[in-house]
Amino acid sequence: MKDLTNEEPVWLPTMTPQFEFAFATKVTVNPARNIGNLHGSGDRLIMTVGGGVVEGPDIRGEILPGGTEWPLVRPDGVDSIDARYSFETDDGVLVNIRNTGYRVIPPELRAQMKERTIDAGDYYFRTYSVFEAPVGKYDWLTRHVFVGFGERHPDTLHLWYYKVL
Repeated sequence: MKDLTNEEPVWLPTMTPQFEFAFATKVTVNPARNIGNLHGSGDRLIMTVGGGVVEGPDIRGEILPGGTEWPLVRPDGVDSIDARYSFETDDGVLVNIRNTGYRVIPPELRAQMKERTIDAGDYYFRTYSVFEAPVGKYDWLTRHVFVGFGERHPDTLHLWYYKVL
């Protein structure tokens, strides 16, 4: 086996990540139901998606009702995000979204989020997202890594998606 102890990357030091705004979603979520504590790992919630909109420079559409979010509220105050839903573009193409990530909320703000909008700078809400789109106009969604920055309102979830270049 080759000794790699003295080998260093050649191009990676110059490859600083770049981001390009792709689109924003505004998703209506129905009230959460608590499935219960999962053997000490936290409370699993379930929330269904009621609808919403998708708006960006190269894509527009409507979030379809019926998707689901399954956050796990861990004992350390971190929400592990797992959400899957779909949207239809304004020209009739169906696209699936899967969001995975973390939301970290200070305990004193967690209860308030159900009643009012909390400054998104006061908590951490980030996702990495995978899209399924058919070959054609929107298959660029299937060829890039996307990160999302989230802001939660009492009944609405805002996510802005950025393509990693």
